[in-house]
Amino acid sequence: MSTTIEIRNLNQYYGKKQALKDVSLTIETGMFGLLGRNGAGKTTLMKVLATLLPKSEGEVSVCGNNVERAQEVRRITGYLPQEFSMYPNMTVYEAMDYLGVLSGLGKEERKQRIPELLKRVNLQYDKRKRVKALSGGMKRRLGIAQAILHNPEVLIVDEPTAGLDPEERVRFRNLLCEIAEERIVILSTHIVGDIEATCEKIAVLDKGEIIYKGTVSELIQMAEGKVFQAEISKRELEELKKQYVVTSMLTLGNNVMVRFLAEEEPFKSAKPCEAGVEDAYMYLMQGRGGGNGCLDGCL
Repeated sequence: MSTTIEIRNLNQYYGKKQALKDVSLTIETGMFGLLGRNGAGKTTLMKVLATLLPKSEGEVSVCGNNVERAQEVRRITGYLPQEFSMYPNMTVYEAMDYLGVLSGLGKEERKQRIPELLKRVNLQYDKRKRVKALSGGMKRRLGIAQAILHNPEVLIVDEPTAGLDPEERVRFRNLLCEIAEERIVILSTHIVGDIEATCEKIAVLDKGEIIYKGTVSELIQMAEGKVFQAEISKRELEELKKQYVVTSMLTLGNNVMVRFLAEEEPFKSAKPCEAGVEDAYMYLMQGRGGGNGCLDGCL
């Protein structure tokens, strides 16, 4: 059986609005990052892959199964949507057991698999808690447990760390990396740090189009020699932001340490810096109306 997702010339429409434009991708075993700002079309693509949205045009197959064969695709796919809700008055174990029944798992298989999964997502001591009593991070981890309950070959997670505190975000990212050792995991996010920490191969989606596909290191190479840093006064900051794309800034009393993009050395006090993923992403986006604001994580 094929262990890849193949997307060829996918176009997706909502009425007259085109949400995806001629998208073509090959996704293999491991972590694959889909990066783009809100409204770029990421969720639409995820829903097509999860067979929650019929494709308009093009060819899409998941591990050899055409997405038009929804039942076969769902059998091998787990999906954690951005807005995840789950039987609030049930306990963690009850909710997992009920979902196991819906997935067609037998009683003995559920008794064996559910404790293993709860341990894997570090919820083994919370199995008697009601779902509504869980923290945001615990609910996301429970979401992963339910998504892989039927041992799928593909796991799709849409904006999984949005709203989590830094510690829970790191824990969640580590969990996804462990899961990706044995299956395809697609991480859709607008948070560049999540991609940098987990993915080797990525695609960048903007206004429904794939504008980059390749490795993270190749993306970073695009911005080498284009990143500078300088300490300037707060009065100078607004003028600098009119001329350059700022990727981060740190307040230092009456001054600001600012990191920004420029095609060549902008002024004498600016020092060249090694490019990072956020710099490269902003460099890629600046020609597409990306603006001069900071990304998530600016100080």
